[in-house]
Amino acid sequence: MRRFLDARRVGHLATADAKGAPHVVPVCYAIAGATLYVSIDEKPKRASARPLKRLTNIQQNPAVAVTIDRYDEDWRRLGWVMLRGTADILADGDEHDRAQALLRARYPQYAAMRIEALPVIALRIGEATCWGDLTPG
Repeated sequence: MRRFLDARRVGHLATADAKGAPHVVPVCYAIAGATLYVSIDEKPKRASARPLKRLTNIQQNPAVAVTIDRYDEDWRRLGWVMLRGTADILADGDEHDRAQALLRARYPQYAAMRIEALPVIALRIGEATCWGDLTPG
């Protein structure tokens, strides 16, 4: 399962607000131990100063899930992993900085972004479910 997750590049983060209304967004991620990290990156298209919905949702309801999958026209190659747990928002500190370093190492695109002062979502993995072909390639 871990090799599959390391080989994939994009996951889908699901959060819900206090009333349970779902919100799903694609995310870049890095995993260390039993925690999956997602950085908030620069949003060049974002004109509003409103907080991101995913952050507001986590503050209201820390139960989250991330699904990482592979689609292939050969359906024998389909596979996915779902990670569920609770999320913390890291604004700063050692764990925040280690997470940012992991994400920068995994995604060279972050090198050109000023993400040091931006929050990191830390999903504390409580449950992992998988299905299908989890070969890394």
